[in-house]
Amino acid sequence: MASYSYELPSELIATTPAHPRDSARLLIYNRKNDRVDLDTFHNIGTYLRKNAVLILNDTKVFPARMILKKSTGGKIEALYLSQQNDHITVLATGKLRPEEILQWEDGHAFTVIKRNGKEAILQPNFPLSTFLSLLEAHGHIPLPPYIEKSPLSESDRRREYQTVFARDSGSIAAPTAGLHFTQELLDVLRSQGISIEYVTLHVHLGTFAPLEEDQWEKKKLHTERYHITADTAERLNAAKKEGRPIVAVGTTTVRTLESACDQNSPVGAWHAKPLRMPLKRSHAYLLSLQKLSGSTSLFLTESSPLHFVDHVITNFHLPGTSLLMLVAAFTGREKLMELYQKAVDEKMRFYSFGDGMLIV
Repeated sequence: MASYSYELPSELIATTPAHPRDSARLLIYNRKNDRVDLDTFHNIGTYLRKNAVLILNDTKVFPARMILKKSTGGKIEALYLSQQNDHITVLATGKLRPEEILQWEDGHAFTVIKRNGKEAILQPNFPLSTFLSLLEAHGHIPLPPYIEKSPLSESDRRREYQTVFARDSGSIAAPTAGLHFTQELLDVLRSQGISIEYVTLHVHLGTFAPLEEDQWEKKKLHTERYHITADTAERLNAAKKEGRPIVAVGTTTVRTLESACDQNSPVGAWHAKPLRMPLKRSHAYLLSLQKLSGSTSLFLTESSPLHFVDHVITNFHLPGTSLLMLVAAFTGREKLMELYQKAVDEKMRFYSFGDGMLIV
């Protein structure tokens, strides 16, 4: 994991988004001629083929962070993860004891059942069926720790840390590559002949949790839920068979499409991958999307074959993360580190609210 580290001046960590969204900067890497260009995200269509298929993750971030109070007056930050039967599981700060009562809002409270490492199991004193609506009313958008001190208000966070096409609530972090798109930019891309499709992966621990040693060794992440409609899969499989470029917006979209590939359902013959620089694997197999719903723990790295996705649009990710390693599947690690150094040298903005990169 140390080989995926790099030095980043703190002033290059974006704490607020670009306005308008598509005014963010864009680094373009063309693998065919090993060329790097710098531009504005609004001009991304210039670098895409006119028959390309652009695929976005339409998941919606919900206000999953709670501020709870202990009887001592101390505050506990709790990030909602899941619910089982009559209790919920959260990531929680601070010390917690079994049977301790944590107060929330308007008389709502939780009893601590037990602590499991960084996680805690809580039982509410109210019907669990009302919990999600209460989160909408009293919860906070869970920004990553490195921008938690962002000057954005809660209402600003709910608007800015959300893609303009978000519609399926279920994520505790945004699919950040999609934050750069405006509705106007999507319309421009459609007018150029580029198809726009949507899939869903609810962003969870598998995307943003710090990478642990056993995950690196086993090459498996925390599971996340994904879904592709049958109609969307049919159009995407047809596009792949026709040889149209498949452009995934973000690492979550890459993982969704590659997870949905069925090893028993090829759409083409063995083919060389000429755009990998340097080429580390000699062949990959074109597969069709068949496993349209489920959970994925897919961990893509430099040596992983890409069966469906051709190009990727992504942000600049934290050192040593699974997201950074996934992008190396398109470029190789050494080239990716060169591109990151280029971005640092050009003083591009990094992480969730930062600038973008297109690999073609």
